[in-house]
Amino acid sequence: MRTEEVDACVVGGGPGGLMTGLLLARQGVRVTVLEKHPDFLRDFRGDTVHPSTLRVMDELGLLQDFLKIPHAKAEAMTMETAMGPAVFADFRRLPGAFRFMAFMPQWDVLDFLAGAARDLPGFRLEQRAEVTDVIEERGTVTGVVAKTPDGPLEVRAKLVVGADGRRSAVRASGGLDVKGDAAPMDALWFRLSRTEGETVPTIKAGAGYLVVCINRGTYWQSVQMIPKGGYEAVRAAGLDRFRAEVARAHPGFAGRLAEEIRDWDDIKLLDVRVDRLRRWYRPGLLCIGDAAHAMSPAGGVGINLAVQDAVAAARILGPALRAGRAPSEAELRSVQRRRELPMRVIQLMQLHLLGDLYPSASRKGTDRPLVVRMCRRFPVVPRVLARLIALGIRPEPVGGAARVRP
Repeated sequence: MRTEEVDACVVGGGPGGLMTGLLLARQGVRVTVLEKHPDFLRDFRGDTVHPSTLRVMDELGLLQDFLKIPHAKAEAMTMETAMGPAVFADFRRLPGAFRFMAFMPQWDVLDFLAGAARDLPGFRLEQRAEVTDVIEERGTVTGVVAKTPDGPLEVRAKLVVGADGRRSAVRASGGLDVKGDAAPMDALWFRLSRTEGETVPTIKAGAGYLVVCINRGTYWQSVQMIPKGGYEAVRAAGLDRFRAEVARAHPGFAGRLAEEIRDWDDIKLLDVRVDRLRRWYRPGLLCIGDAAHAMSPAGGVGINLAVQDAVAAARILGPALRAGRAPSEAELRSVQRRRELPMRVIQLMQLHLLGDLYPSASRKGTDRPLVVRMCRRFPVVPRVLARLIALGIRPEPVGGAARVRP
């Protein structure tokens, strides 16, 4: 077994994990990030980069290069129902310089973060390293064990950060207790080609259907929401029925659906979860992002909450690690206290304010969803929703973690 010793071991090379590694390494902390996949090329992952993340990139002095990644800008999120078109979230009146969301493939974001971190002397990324267990000594987590192509790897660390997503191996092996909320839906992701200049509403909803379309330049990254656990029923109804349901929302897609969705391999199921840990930490261990609080796809907030968690964790815990000591329970607790309220507010919005948009086993959705009625009646609502989605209720300053230290 290979063994290494570092100050911090981050499990998961997603946005939260790589941002944590980058920020800790900038503070002079020795950090290893373990990622189980060989690369970042996995489709149908969240790709909305919100103003809160753009602010972080700006504070780090990385924004100019970051925005060289090909991306589409959205100044508003639009929705169309039987009530007609409506602006669901209007980013044009946000405070600060960033009044848009950037849509860019997540693999490009991860490549960028990994590249920026690799230039720092204390940072190491090991891919194809699947963590199977935490190492525990006298009630304290002191490292992890991972499977790699070169054999087992043991990483000893003063802090283990679980950033390995909604099916986190770290939170399971670390014995952290999950509190679940019933997600109302699952999601079926698929691609459709896009003609130049073509526009469709971000969200198209009605009785029995909800389809989301994200402009990725040459194609639409699309998702149809289905009742929770309803995938087998959708498959049993047949591919023609699936195509017809999507075409009901967007008749102009009918021809492309027949030509480009040829079998079920062209459609990917996302098992939506909305849950949270009661405690995000224990001695030697902290979970962030989806490992601490799985979010639904609504609003595309998952990436940005994970990044904000990473910024808070690095700012609060970095000084202890740089000083050569393990963060105390009080310091770990302060990360959860800082980030728990923003997470809970977004989960409440996803489950309740937007709940009647989604078809479920007990209802087929509605032609008059609550959020649309509120947006039409109260013009301030799209601005409030834009602020919640784009910045959250507690944007995290990078602070001392922005400064590169030897």
